[in-house]
Amino acid sequence: MRPEESLWPAPAKLNLFLHVTGRRPDGYHELQTLFQLIDLCDTVGIVVREDGRIERTAGPAEIGPDTDLTVRAARALQMATGSRRGASIRVQKRIPIGGGLGGGSTDAATVLLALNHLWECGFDVEDLARIGLPLGADVPVFIKGFSAWAEGVGERLEAVSLPERWYVIIRPGVSVSTREVFQSAELTRNTPLITIRAFLDAGGRNDCEPVVRARWPEVAEALDWLAQQTPARLTGTGSCVFAPAATSSEAERIAARVPDRWRSYVARGLNVSPLRALLPT
Repeated sequence: MRPEESLWPAPAKLNLFLHVTGRRPDGYHELQTLFQLIDLCDTVGIVVREDGRIERTAGPAEIGPDTDLTVRAARALQMATGSRRGASIRVQKRIPIGGGLGGGSTDAATVLLALNHLWECGFDVEDLARIGLPLGADVPVFIKGFSAWAEGVGERLEAVSLPERWYVIIRPGVSVSTREVFQSAELTRNTPLITIRAFLDAGGRNDCEPVVRARWPEVAEALDWLAQQTPARLTGTGSCVFAPAATSSEAERIAARVPDRWRSYVARGLNVSPLRALLPT
C-alpha cells in the first residue's frame, strides 16, 4: 500500500517596512522590519519514507532539486536529529519566485515543522528556528508562525497583532538579486533604530527601494503605477510591490486595473500562520 501524502500550507509574507541599520563584521546586515504574513500560500506535500532517502518529486523547474530549500531543510533536520527516516517532497508553487515574498524560506520552514511532527523528532520552535536560520534569514518567522517585528538579521522576533487588512501585490515579471542589492554601494546602511510605536504612528520605508528602482526599471514602473492608486511599497528586496486596502472589494478593484503585462494577487493579512492549526501546540 502506497504511503499517504500529507499536505501542508506555506504562507508568504510582506515586509511592511525594511530599515538597514548597520553592517556586521561578517558581512551580514542588521535590519529592522515588520513581517506581515498573508494568505497567499504554497502547498508542500510530504510522504514519509523509511529508507532515509530525501527527494523532491515535483517543484519549480528553475530550481534544481538538490538546491531547493525544502530538500536542504529536510537534510538539515535529518542531520540534527540523526533520524533514519526520509521524505518525498512535492512543492506546488503559488508564491512567485524571486519576488521578495519569502517563497523559498516559507517552504523550508513548512518542511522543518511538518517533518519534526511526522518523524516525531520532538524539537520545539526555537530548535527548528536555529536549524532554519542558515537556510535563510526569513525562515525563523515562518517557523514561529506569527506576524512579527524583527531585528538582527531577521532572527530576533517579537509577535505582533496587526489590524486586518487586504493587500494588492504586483509582480513586474523580473527577479531581483538580493545579493546584488545588499552589495550595492548605494544602499543606505545607517538608518536609526525605531520602536514599534514609532512605526505605527509615523510609518517607515524600504531602504532597498532606491537601489531596486535604479537597477530594475520594471519594478520602478510598477511602483509608480500602483502609487497612483494607493500608497505603494517594495517588499523585501523585491521584485514584488504591494499596497494595503481596507476591504477585499477595494483590493480586487485595484487588482482588476493592473496592466496585463504584470501579474497581480489579492491577499489577506494574517496574524497567525495556517500551519499552526495543523500542528500540536
